[in-house]
Amino acid sequence: MIEAVKSLLEDQFSFSVILSLVVFALIMGAVAYGILLERKISAWIQDRYGPNRVGPFGLFQPIADGVKFLLKEDIIPANVDRALFLLAPWLIFVVALVGFAIIPWGGSFKWWWMADDAAPLAAQVASIDIGLLYLLAVSSMSVYGVVLGGWASNNKYSFYGGLRAAAQMLSYEVPLGMAVLVAILTTGALRLEDMIDYQAGHLWIVVYHPLAAIILFITALAEANRMPFDLAESEQELVGGYHTEYSAMKLAMFFLAEYGHMITSSAFMVCLFFGGYLVPGWDWLNTSESAGAMVCRMAVMGMKVFLFICLYMLVRWTLPRLRFDQLMRLAWKSLVPITMGLVAVQAVVIYAGWPQWWTLIANAGGLLLAGVLGAAGKQGVTGRQQSLGRGPVVEVQRA
Repeated sequence: MIEAVKSLLEDQFSFSVILSLVVFALIMGAVAYGILLERKISAWIQDRYGPNRVGPFGLFQPIADGVKFLLKEDIIPANVDRALFLLAPWLIFVVALVGFAIIPWGGSFKWWWMADDAAPLAAQVASIDIGLLYLLAVSSMSVYGVVLGGWASNNKYSFYGGLRAAAQMLSYEVPLGMAVLVAILTTGALRLEDMIDYQAGHLWIVVYHPLAAIILFITALAEANRMPFDLAESEQELVGGYHTEYSAMKLAMFFLAEYGHMITSSAFMVCLFFGGYLVPGWDWLNTSESAGAMVCRMAVMGMKVFLFICLYMLVRWTLPRLRFDQLMRLAWKSLVPITMGLVAVQAVVIYAGWPQWWTLIANAGGLLLAGVLGAAGKQGVTGRQQSLGRGPVVEVQRA
């Protein structure tokens, strides 16, 4: 029996299947308790208690919420497109979770009973040549679930929310792709594990391209419909947005998909710009092929992802929601030109053979130039929408 288990763990395919089940279970648990974490962080920011009644420190609150969603009445309005209405939450839920397959969680390792000349295993579900493109393709499909949910509901507010989400996601995928292209040009690789290996021999890519890392985080907020980009569910305008007509577990699946997307995108950004599971200066953890080092690397990866998720939540409860024209203007008039410039700079550095440090200078110069152009622009980024005019002038008399 023991030998059968060992042979199963020594095989890369069997180990990848087991790892996929373990990571899926961990992500589902993290999704459930991520909602509790967000409620706790929001309570901390707003100087209140947050959930603290169900279980010690409110730790059983996600279980109570899950039971509530399971037991709630599942209402399907009579005028919906039933097939697409049922498909939408499942589609967005599956798409949000399948991206983790190409994330390198712990690098290469060997079990302690394996021979010295045995090939090491990879703590990764799937290692494919176009892993990064696979993740981008899968994550971009989340817009279908949102649009189908809004359109199939046969509700004008839901429909408007779906249209907003489609325009927002398609717009922000352009600077997202450009920011990712910067990292691809820097490392010369499409595998996330190769990008991490590059950062093991150099500095983290965020040191060379901090502006690209910031833009990637901004676009990740927009892709996940997180504040200040959650106009698809802007309740003061659209009630609940694209999921207005949903209830019970179908409604819960939209929120579970949002948190699953946060986890996957956080792991993606960590691998791309923040060294993945690497810790600078810790040679044993970065290079050892022991199983213990692999577990430590997975813990480091999980901690970095946790910090990014906390940053997601801090942004939500700190910044106000943008207006839709401001959201689109930010994408097309600010982020797209900046990322195109960063791609051009990185290409010139590679072609001319200049030191990579030149890109950091270019990042600082690009940020300064963007600030100068923004300050000199005649059209403000806040205030009344230009097409609406000045509006009526109201005179207020003092009593």
